[in-house]
Amino acid sequence: MDLNSENIDLPPGGFCVTVAPDPSTLMRILIVEDEPDLLQALARAVRDAGYAVDIADNGEDGLFNAENTDYDAIILDVMLPKLDGWEVLSRLRKSKKTPVLMLTARDQSRDRVRGLDTGADDYMVKPFDLPELFARLRALIRRSAGKTSNVLEIGDVVIDTAARNISRLGKAIEITAREYALVEFLALHRGEVVTRTTLYEHLFDEDDATLSNLLDVHVSNIRKKLGHEFIVTRRGHGYCIE
Repeated sequence: MDLNSENIDLPPGGFCVTVAPDPSTLMRILIVEDEPDLLQALARAVRDAGYAVDIADNGEDGLFNAENTDYDAIILDVMLPKLDGWEVLSRLRKSKKTPVLMLTARDQSRDRVRGLDTGADDYMVKPFDLPELFARLRALIRRSAGKTSNVLEIGDVVIDTAARNISRLGKAIEITAREYALVEFLALHRGEVVTRTTLYEHLFDEDDATLSNLLDVHVSNIRKKLGHEFIVTRRGHGYCIE
Protein backbone atom coordinates (compact mmCIF):
# COMPACT_ATOMS: atom_id res chain seq x y z
CA MET A 1 0.00 0.00 0.00
CA ASP A 2 1.59 3.27 -1.15
CA LEU A 3 0.75 6.06 1.28
CA ASN A 4 2.73 8.61 -0.70
CA SER A 5 0.66 8.37 -3.86
CA GLU A 6 -2.45 10.40 -4.51
CA ASN A 7 -4.64 7.30 -4.35
CA ILE A 8 -4.58 5.06 -1.31
CA ASP A 9 -5.37 1.44 -2.17
CA LEU A 10 -6.97 -0.19 0.83
CA PRO A 11 -7.67 -3.87 1.48
CA PRO A 12 -10.80 -5.64 0.19
CA GLY A 13 -13.89 -4.32 1.94
CA GLY A 14 -12.25 -0.96 2.51
CA PHE A 15 -12.32 2.01 0.19
CA CYS A 16 -10.10 4.16 -1.95
CA VAL A 17 -9.61 7.81 -1.07
CA THR A 18 -8.06 10.59 -3.12
CA VAL A 19 -5.58 12.69 -1.17
CA ALA A 20 -4.94 16.31 -2.09
CA PRO A 21 -2.14 18.13 -0.28
CA ASP A 22 -3.85 20.74 1.82
CA PRO A 23 -2.71 23.41 4.30
CA SER A 24 -5.66 22.48 6.48
CA THR A 25 -6.32 23.51 10.02
CA LEU A 26 -4.72 21.52 12.81
CA MET A 27 -7.99 20.77 14.54
CA ARG A 28 -7.85 17.58 16.62
CA ILE A 29 -9.77 14.62 15.26
CA LEU A 30 -10.43 11.17 16.73
CA ILE A 31 -10.70 8.28 14.27
CA VAL A 32 -12.29 5.04 15.54
CA GLU A 33 -11.89 2.15 13.08
CA ASP A 34 -11.06 -1.51 13.75
CA GLU A 35 -9.43 -2.56 10.46
CA PRO A 36 -5.69 -1.91 11.05
CA ASP A 37 -4.59 -1.02 7.51
CA LEU A 38 -7.62 1.15 6.94
CA LEU A 39 -7.18 2.93 10.28
CA GLN A 40 -3.53 3.72 9.64
CA ALA A 41 -4.11 4.79 6.05
CA LEU A 42 -6.97 7.08 6.98
CA ALA A 43 -5.04 8.53 9.93
CA ARG A 44 -2.04 9.18 7.68
CA ALA A 45 -4.22 10.89 5.08
CA VAL A 46 -5.95 13.06 7.68
CA ARG A 47 -2.60 14.01 9.26
CA ASP A 48 -1.14 14.79 5.83
CA ALA A 49 -4.07 17.14 5.30
CA GLY A 50 -2.99 19.01 8.42
CA TYR A 51 -5.20 17.68 11.20
CA ALA A 52 -3.94 16.46 14.57
CA VAL A 53 -5.16 12.88 14.90
CA ASP A 54 -5.75 10.36 17.68
CA ILE A 55 -6.84 6.82 16.85
CA ALA A 56 -8.64 3.89 18.47
CA ASP A 57 -9.26 0.41 17.04
CA ASN A 58 -12.23 -0.61 19.17
CA GLY A 59 -15.36 0.92 20.65
CA GLU A 60 -14.24 0.85 24.27
CA ASP A 61 -11.01 2.75 23.65
CA GLY A 62 -12.78 5.09 21.26
CA LEU A 63 -15.42 5.93 23.86
CA PHE A 64 -12.75 6.46 26.55
CA ASN A 65 -10.84 8.88 24.33
CA ALA A 66 -14.00 10.68 23.24
CA GLU A 67 -15.22 11.15 26.80
CA ASN A 68 -11.86 12.30 28.18
CA THR A 69 -10.58 14.56 25.39
CA ASP A 70 -12.26 17.57 23.81
CA TYR A 71 -12.00 16.72 20.11
CA ASP A 72 -13.14 19.07 17.37
CA ALA A 73 -14.78 16.13 15.60
CA ILE A 74 -14.90 12.33 15.65
CA ILE A 75 -14.87 9.95 12.68
CA LEU A 76 -16.66 6.85 13.96
CA ASP A 77 -17.07 3.53 12.18
CA VAL A 78 -20.25 1.56 12.82
CA MET A 79 -18.91 -2.00 12.97
CA LEU A 80 -16.45 -2.11 15.90
CA PRO A 81 -15.37 -4.77 18.43
CA LYS A 82 -16.23 -4.50 22.15
CA LEU A 83 -18.72 -1.66 21.54
CA ASP A 84 -20.24 -0.94 18.14
CA GLY A 85 -20.50 2.58 16.78
CA TRP A 86 -24.17 2.90 17.72
CA GLU A 87 -23.41 2.14 21.39
CA VAL A 88 -20.35 4.41 21.44
CA LEU A 89 -22.43 7.27 20.08
CA SER A 90 -25.35 6.62 22.44
CA ARG A 91 -23.10 6.65 25.52
CA LEU A 92 -21.08 9.63 24.31
CA ARG A 93 -24.19 11.75 23.86
CA LYS A 94 -24.95 11.45 27.58
CA SER A 95 -21.97 13.70 28.33
CA LYS A 96 -20.54 15.24 25.14
CA LYS A 97 -21.80 17.14 22.11
CA THR A 98 -18.64 16.56 20.04
CA PRO A 99 -19.53 16.51 16.31
CA VAL A 100 -19.58 12.92 15.05
CA LEU A 101 -19.28 11.79 11.44
CA MET A 102 -20.22 8.13 11.10
CA LEU A 103 -18.73 5.82 8.47
CA THR A 104 -20.23 2.58 7.25
CA ALA A 105 -20.08 0.20 4.31
CA ARG A 106 -23.83 -0.39 4.62
CA ASP A 107 -25.71 1.88 2.25
CA GLN A 108 -29.20 1.45 3.65
CA SER A 109 -31.51 4.28 4.62
CA ARG A 110 -32.47 2.65 7.91
CA ASP A 111 -28.81 2.65 8.99
CA ARG A 112 -28.45 6.33 8.11
CA VAL A 113 -31.67 7.15 9.96
CA ARG A 114 -30.52 5.17 12.99
CA GLY A 115 -27.19 6.97 13.08
CA LEU A 116 -28.72 10.43 12.80
CA ASP A 117 -31.42 9.63 15.35
CA THR A 118 -28.81 8.29 17.76
CA GLY A 119 -26.99 11.62 17.66
CA ALA A 120 -24.64 11.52 14.68
CA ASP A 121 -24.11 14.90 13.02
CA ASP A 122 -23.35 13.47 9.59
CA TYR A 123 -23.09 10.11 7.85
CA MET A 124 -20.93 8.89 4.98
CA VAL A 125 -21.02 5.58 3.14
CA LYS A 126 -17.82 3.91 1.89
CA PRO A 127 -16.33 4.43 -0.64
CA PHE A 128 -15.98 8.20 -0.50
CA ASP A 129 -13.60 10.98 -1.54
CA LEU A 130 -11.39 12.41 1.16
CA PRO A 131 -11.95 16.05 0.06
CA GLU A 132 -15.67 15.53 0.69
CA LEU A 133 -14.88 14.09 4.12
CA PHE A 134 -12.81 17.17 4.96
CA ALA A 135 -15.55 19.49 3.70
CA ARG A 136 -18.07 17.73 5.93
CA LEU A 137 -15.69 17.92 8.91
CA ARG A 138 -15.19 21.65 8.41
CA ALA A 139 -18.95 22.16 8.23
CA LEU A 140 -19.46 20.16 11.45
CA ILE A 141 -16.77 22.15 13.26
CA ARG A 142 -18.23 25.47 12.07
CA ARG A 143 -21.73 24.51 13.18
CA SER A 144 -20.51 23.35 16.58
CA ALA A 145 -18.88 26.77 17.06
CA GLY A 146 -22.11 28.51 16.04
CA LYS A 147 -20.79 29.64 12.67
CA THR A 148 -22.80 29.13 9.49
CA SER A 149 -20.49 30.85 7.01
CA ASN A 150 -17.03 29.72 5.97
CA VAL A 151 -15.87 33.37 5.97
CA LEU A 152 -14.97 35.01 9.28
CA GLU A 153 -14.36 38.78 9.32
CA ILE A 154 -12.47 40.35 12.22
CA GLY A 155 -11.77 44.01 11.60
CA ASP A 156 -9.66 44.24 8.46
CA VAL A 157 -8.79 40.52 8.62
CA VAL A 158 -10.78 37.96 6.61
CA ILE A 159 -10.45 34.23 7.30
CA ASP A 160 -11.78 31.81 4.68
CA THR A 161 -12.11 28.42 6.39
CA ALA A 162 -12.97 26.62 3.16
CA ALA A 163 -9.99 27.94 1.17
CA ARG A 164 -7.86 28.00 4.36
CA ASN A 165 -6.43 31.40 3.69
CA ILE A 166 -6.25 34.74 5.45
CA SER A 167 -6.24 38.22 3.98
CA ARG A 168 -5.79 41.65 5.50
CA LEU A 169 -7.00 44.79 3.78
CA GLY A 170 -7.66 42.66 0.72
CA LYS A 171 -4.08 41.33 0.56
CA ALA A 172 -3.33 37.61 0.99
CA ILE A 173 -1.19 36.86 4.03
CA GLU A 174 1.49 34.17 3.93
CA ILE A 175 0.94 31.99 6.96
CA THR A 176 2.00 28.51 8.05
CA ALA A 177 -0.48 25.68 8.61
CA ARG A 178 -0.03 25.80 12.37
CA GLU A 179 -0.35 29.59 12.48
CA TYR A 180 -3.54 29.27 10.45
CA ALA A 181 -4.83 26.62 12.84
CA LEU A 182 -4.24 28.90 15.81
CA VAL A 183 -5.95 31.87 14.13
CA GLU A 184 -8.95 29.81 13.04
CA PHE A 185 -9.44 28.19 16.44
CA LEU A 186 -9.34 31.53 18.25
CA ALA A 187 -11.60 33.11 15.61
CA LEU A 188 -14.18 30.33 15.98
CA HIS A 189 -14.15 31.10 19.72
CA ARG A 190 -14.04 34.86 19.34
CA GLY A 191 -14.63 36.70 22.59
CA GLU A 192 -13.61 33.69 24.68
CA VAL A 193 -10.34 33.37 26.57
CA VAL A 194 -8.75 30.11 25.41
CA THR A 195 -6.20 28.56 27.75
CA ARG A 196 -2.80 27.37 26.62
CA THR A 197 -3.76 23.83 27.60
CA THR A 198 -6.82 23.95 25.36
CA LEU A 199 -4.77 25.24 22.45
CA TYR A 200 -2.26 22.43 22.82
CA GLU A 201 -5.03 19.85 23.04
CA HIS A 202 -6.51 21.08 19.77
CA LEU A 203 -3.37 21.92 17.82
CA PHE A 204 -1.23 18.87 18.57
CA ASP A 205 -1.94 15.15 18.66
CA GLU A 206 -0.93 12.86 21.52
CA ASP A 207 2.37 11.89 19.84
CA ASP A 208 3.52 15.44 19.17
CA ALA A 209 6.76 16.36 20.93
CA THR A 210 6.62 20.08 20.09
CA LEU A 211 8.20 22.33 22.72
CA SER A 212 5.79 24.45 24.74
CA ASN A 213 7.43 27.78 23.90
CA LEU A 214 6.51 27.32 20.22
CA LEU A 215 3.00 28.53 21.03
CA ASP A 216 4.45 31.90 22.01
CA VAL A 217 6.50 31.91 18.80
CA HIS A 218 3.38 31.28 16.69
CA VAL A 219 1.46 34.05 18.48
CA SER A 220 4.36 36.46 17.94
CA ASN A 221 4.54 35.61 14.23
CA ILE A 222 0.79 36.06 13.80
CA ARG A 223 0.90 39.47 15.47
CA LYS A 224 3.65 40.57 13.07
CA LYS A 225 1.44 39.59 10.13
CA LEU A 226 -2.03 40.60 11.38
CA GLY A 227 -1.32 43.34 13.90
CA HIS A 228 -0.09 43.31 17.49
CA GLU A 229 -3.59 43.66 18.94
CA PHE A 230 -5.13 40.90 16.80
CA ILE A 231 -4.47 38.28 19.49
CA VAL A 232 -4.84 39.51 23.07
CA THR A 233 -2.90 37.88 25.92
CA ARG A 234 -4.76 37.38 29.20
CA ARG A 235 -1.94 36.93 31.68
CA GLY A 236 -2.33 33.71 33.63
CA HIS A 237 -5.36 32.69 31.56
CA GLY A 238 -4.62 32.37 27.86
CA TYR A 239 -5.31 34.12 24.55
CA CYS A 240 -8.33 35.55 22.80
CA ILE A 241 -9.50 37.45 19.73
CA GLU A 242 -11.86 40.21 20.83
